[in-house]
Amino acid sequence: MKVLDFPLVKITLCFISGIIISYYCQPSISTACTFLLFSTLLFCLLYFLVKNNTKANSYFGLGTYLISLSTGICVLIFHTDFFDKSNYIHSKEAFEKPHLITFILREKLKSNNYSDRYIGLIKEIDNNVYSGKIIVNIQKDSLHNPLIIGNIIRVKTTLQRTPSNKNPNQFDYSKYLSDKQIYAQLYCEKSEISVSKTIKKDIWYYCGRLHSTILKNLESAHFNKDELNVALALILGQQQEISADIIKDYQYSGATHVLSVSGLHVGFIMLFIAFILKPIPNTRKGSAIKLISILISLAGFAIISGLSPSVLRSVVMFSFVAIGNHLRRSGNIYHTLLVSMLLILLFEPYFLFDVGFQLSYLALLFIVWLQPEIKKIWTPKNKISIYIWDALTVSFAAQIGTLPLCLYYFHQFPGLFFVTNIVILPILSFIMIAGIIVMIIAIFISPPIFLVEIFEKSIYLLNLTIHYVASFESFVFQNISFNSYYLFSLYFLIISCIVWSKNRIYSHFIAFALSIISLQLSLIYTKKEITNQHELIVYNVKKNTLITTRAGKNITFYAADTILKSSTRNFILNSYLVGNFGILSEPKKIKNTLFFNGKKILIIDSTGIYVDKLQPDILILTQSPKINLDRVLTDLHPKIIVADASNSYKIQKIWEASCAKKNIPFHATAEKGFYKLN
Repeated sequence: MKVLDFPLVKITLCFISGIIISYYCQPSISTACTFLLFSTLLFCLLYFLVKNNTKANSYFGLGTYLISLSTGICVLIFHTDFFDKSNYIHSKEAFEKPHLITFILREKLKSNNYSDRYIGLIKEIDNNVYSGKIIVNIQKDSLHNPLIIGNIIRVKTTLQRTPSNKNPNQFDYSKYLSDKQIYAQLYCEKSEISVSKTIKKDIWYYCGRLHSTILKNLESAHFNKDELNVALALILGQQQEISADIIKDYQYSGATHVLSVSGLHVGFIMLFIAFILKPIPNTRKGSAIKLISILISLAGFAIISGLSPSVLRSVVMFSFVAIGNHLRRSGNIYHTLLVSMLLILLFEPYFLFDVGFQLSYLALLFIVWLQPEIKKIWTPKNKISIYIWDALTVSFAAQIGTLPLCLYYFHQFPGLFFVTNIVILPILSFIMIAGIIVMIIAIFISPPIFLVEIFEKSIYLLNLTIHYVASFESFVFQNISFNSYYLFSLYFLIISCIVWSKNRIYSHFIAFALSIISLQLSLIYTKKEITNQHELIVYNVKKNTLITTRAGKNITFYAADTILKSSTRNFILNSYLVGNFGILSEPKKIKNTLFFNGKKILIIDSTGIYVDKLQPDILILTQSPKINLDRVLTDLHPKIIVADASNSYKIQKIWEASCAKKNIPFHATAEKGFYKLN
């Protein structure tokens, strides 16, 4: 079966290409709509031509793909809140001074040490109607007066844009939020907010109340806290309260997917419901009853899980699988996956750039495509061998499909993933069944003690198993440098290798040979690119100074004594090293003068001592030196001033004013992020 011969495959690929073009090229609304109108007119014209002349079929196909491409471009634009004139992003004054802001709490996020965090929906700013999602940070207090989803809150405060990453090669939280159409945050204390007596009672409110009821009934049954938090993650998708140690164990063992409610969990539920409905005969009426029961069960699970994006996309995907089975089209699973993907992206195009979405569909695609081929290698005889072999083949197929993407995003690989999946799948199967029963009971009353104990002990056993596997840290390969060239060339190699192994014809061998060449070229080009790079970085490290110089792979870092052994330095430097394929030399203590690429760099620290005859190109100020910057600028005539985050905010503002008088650029890392000199 040639998957690429399906018209739906080409239509979906063109639609996805349109979304990608729109995301990176950012065309205007008028340009996108003009292109869509042109594509529609061309499509209609070609349609009528084909009716009278069948030889024009190929042109009609091109017209179909063109309209798919233009639709993808427009769909992303129409789902970008930035273009909505009523969005709060267009209220510039709200970012400059305090305004009375009214918003509705939509979703509870993971709290930090200082604040309870939520996603809120803006309704009004100074009684003017606005819209859009924001992150709400409400300072914790000792009073037990919890807020609930659906609360309408008013507070006088200033909206704050989420700052971009301040150091190189770090996760860009600002970009992550903007892909979720969140462009700002607000910070306030609980005493400053006014909570309306009216509650917005929509489906999100009822999901929140359902969660609260389940949690209250489980706590009254004396559920152990650690196991309860894992149970809420497994069944309800609520990871907010899981400890960092448990999350680390799941990462190191290759079982992170277990904590995120996704296709694995929804698949278990679908199989469980299908097992319960097995006595119903496979007549036309019986098959319809089964389908309706499965769809209702999946929709109910989505509601119980809080309608999170990962759950919704998995429910949509498996709903189409169930419909395909009902229509006796289960053999064409590729169509089912494509239809579900197309439908999801039509309503939520930004899911395409969500890591979970990418990993879910890649894992499922490779399980469907590759697992049957791996399974043919060996045919076991007894049931235990069959189970182990099935678990291994599924695990390897999914891991092969997601490996390049995991290396690209996370730069690590758990070597014992196959052991983890073999061991935990039976435990997880039982946990999912027991968990659903316990959660359904907890909606109404506190579950029976014996059920809670069985559920709790099974989760304890799961955590213990995961912890044991994760304890073999030598099998966790971390800090793997991996760029986009490697990503695409490795996928090209994997896909061409599978295609050639399934059908050993000459053209497939040529594609496989080309994939090997492309991987080699990506390695050579990356090496050449790294060798030719030379740069100096002044990092943004709070209350400390950190500078690195780079010549190809070799990276030297300079720091004060207080940071040479700190975890902050390790985290920041590791991100830079991994992102740039770097090798770190021995640390050096910061000197007052540096020379880099023909540039003279003077560093003035807390001593305030400097040589007035040096005439540096760059002046770096650290540790809040007590100097008269006007006099220093007159003596030294630097071309640019760089102030790192070790300086106090007040002094930096004074320095900025001094630089403005003399038209000298001033770069504060706390405000603009790291400074880079090439």
